[in-house]
Amino acid sequence: MQVLLGRVCGGLLALALASGNAASALESVPKPEYHARRQALAESLKGGAAIVFAATEPVLDFMSYRQDSDFYYLTGWNEPGAALVVIGPGPETKTRLGDVVPAHGYREILFLPARSLVTEKYTGIKMDEATPGVTGATGVAEVMAVASLPTVLTKFIGEDRRRGQNLWTQLDVTASRASIDFVAASLGITASTVNDVRTLTMGLRSVKSEAEIALLRKAADASIAAQRAGMKSIRPGVRERTIAGIEIETMMAEGCERPSYAPIVGSGINSTTLHYAANEDLMKPGQVVTIDAAGEYSMYASDITRTMPVNGKFTARQKEIYDIVLGAHRAAAAAFVAGKMKMGNVSERTPEVTDTLDKVAYDYINTHGKDLKGEPLGKYFLHGLGHSVGIDVHDPMDYTKPLDKGMVFTIEPGIYIPEEQIGVRIEDVYYVDQTGHLVDLIAKLPHEPQEVEAAMHH
Repeated sequence: MQVLLGRVCGGLLALALASGNAASALESVPKPEYHARRQALAESLKGGAAIVFAATEPVLDFMSYRQDSDFYYLTGWNEPGAALVVIGPGPETKTRLGDVVPAHGYREILFLPARSLVTEKYTGIKMDEATPGVTGATGVAEVMAVASLPTVLTKFIGEDRRRGQNLWTQLDVTASRASIDFVAASLGITASTVNDVRTLTMGLRSVKSEAEIALLRKAADASIAAQRAGMKSIRPGVRERTIAGIEIETMMAEGCERPSYAPIVGSGINSTTLHYAANEDLMKPGQVVTIDAAGEYSMYASDITRTMPVNGKFTARQKEIYDIVLGAHRAAAAAFVAGKMKMGNVSERTPEVTDTLDKVAYDYINTHGKDLKGEPLGKYFLHGLGHSVGIDVHDPMDYTKPLDKGMVFTIEPGIYIPEEQIGVRIEDVYYVDQTGHLVDLIAKLPHEPQEVEAAMHH
């Protein structure tokens, strides 16, 4: 009976795939782009192998599933329990005994977990290696059962045991290390040298394709709509959490599958806490409220922060601080030169540093305005200027290198003065186009203080 059910389910799934109704509702970059990413990874393996595991199902029902970012980047596959092996091409070699080990070519294999017809009553129909059309649906050249993973690795390493010292995987994933340890034990070798595959995928993920920019733009547009909805709902007596809920509702109505991160809605003194997360206070007249909230569209994130006056009109002092933050934001954007400027960080705000956007923003803040004691405001800019954005809201990037074409990052200066209960941050997501120009994905959201006030009119 179970075999019959499996055939029926497999046939239904094949029919769904043939009619274009694939299980995933996510938009995606084209399948050939995922293949090109795997090939690019293979070229950096120097004849070795990379093993990348998908995320596992969450333990609790109220926890949503999100695919492992590197696994998704390489496959576009959004189901749990899978694994990917990429083998880089390698030349002919000789062992110490003089035996010839033939050259080996590029290989990519997606390993899918065994199906459970009972579980699928709760989760929906899944695919395995026997599903009709599975290679076309996944876009990976070979698809096998995940139980075959040790056999494939053992055979590859067994041909030349030196390959066991050239393995790359996610070092913090239990299944990854367990798989390599099992193979090592099977062959009687030591697998002490296992490399972090994220050091390789970081370089690949730093530069976004046009297809990725299109998804990031959709994430930005949905997040802009959410921020606008939040702005219109701000007034004295409204709870911070209410505004967070309105923004989440809007971004998901605009096509996002989840927020990119836990929304931050901080009013009054809470606006000076960088990652305030309680969102529990009632907003009061005379306060500012800083909202850091954005959504994730088809696995690609956005990141936006705006600061508003709770009663719809900035005080003179609030506007002064706001204008300084906006000036710093624009100064950093104006100073950008592709291939030359780096992002920088708090530790690099020294006189000799001249090539970081962070230092440009800091210098602007430190030379405009004073605190209540008449001292410069630079000490109230507590965090770095920005970070890379992509599949993760803090996407991997080598910050020691200059920002260049295809990169996507935030610019988000801020001033946080607890004694005045004023915290202001203005954050946009930018990308560097192929001409080297900086493009603001959040340009349609108000920036000027009077524009913010106008957007709040109920």
